[in-house]
Amino acid sequence: MKQHTKQHTVIDSPYGPLTLVATDATLSGLYMTDQRHRPAEETFGARDERPFGAVIDQLNAYFQGELTEFDVPLDLAGTPFQRSVWAQLRQIPYGETRTYGELAEALGNPAASRAVGLANGKNPVGVIVPCHRVIGANGDLTGYGGGLDRKRRLLDFERGTALF
Repeated sequence: MKQHTKQHTVIDSPYGPLTLVATDATLSGLYMTDQRHRPAEETFGARDERPFGAVIDQLNAYFQGELTEFDVPLDLAGTPFQRSVWAQLRQIPYGETRTYGELAEALGNPAASRAVGLANGKNPVGVIVPCHRVIGANGDLTGYGGGLDRKRRLLDFERGTALF
C-alpha cells in the first residue's frame, strides 16, 4: 500500500488560526481552532508551507472580499455519500444558503437530510468546501464544526453585512 506524504501549516484568518493539511501536496484539510471532528495534530505531518502557496493566496483573496469561488485541487477522504454531499456544497453560490433538505433533494434522496447534516459536519476542508452555507429548514443556523459564531460571521461576511 502506498505511503502518503502529509504536510501542514497554520495561517491567520479573520476567524482565527486555520490549519491547512496536504496529502501528497494536495489540500486535504482546513481546520479551525477547536473544530469538531478535527483530526489529531500528529496526523497532520511535518510543518511545511511549500504545498500551500495557491491555497493561501486564494484564502487571502477570499478574506479580502476579492474571491468568491475557490479552484484549488482537493483530496477529500470520505465515504462516497460524504463526497457527494461535499460536491453539492461546492455548488452553493457565494453569499447564498441551502437547507439540509434541499441538499438531500439535490442528491435524489429527500429523506436523507439528517445524513446530509452528518456528512456536512465531517467536511474536512472548511470555508473552501462551504459547509457554513447550510442552514436549518426554518432558516436557523444549525450545527457548524467551527462554532455557530464563526458560521454567522462567515455568512454575514459573504452577504456583505459583516461588522469586522
